[in-house]
Amino acid sequence: MSAGRIVVLADDLIWSTRLLGQVQQAGAEASAARTAEAFRSELVGAIGVIVDLTSLAYDGLAAIAAARDAGVPVLAVGQHDDHVVRRDALAVGADRVLAYRKLFEDGPATIRRWLEATTNPTTEARTR
Repeated sequence: MSAGRIVVLADDLIWSTRLLGQVQQAGAEASAARTAEAFRSELVGAIGVIVDLTSLAYDGLAAIAAARDAGVPVLAVGQHDDHVVRRDALAVGADRVLAYRKLFEDGPATIRRWLEATTNPTTEARTR
């Protein structure tokens, strides 16, 4: 995996801290954003973003669209049983939408595979 910075957009301090640690374990630099404004400023130079879809402090779908418009790959995370939000996240540009449990159990390896897929032209990055 190429070194670079991944922005984690999550307003929950515990979940944000956990995701930041998993990004670092995956071999990338991690930066945190807890608001939409902070997220937009962090997009510059990012190699990827992870967006928590359950926040009430920002619009996760709008964040995904902003990242996609900036050309930054997106990994979204949310409730396993919220099929509508998961579908909508893919529709606005998330490369993948995973359940919290997947990142909790296998975060660093999952993040590495996602980054490799988004930077390797022979691998299809958009997995549904």
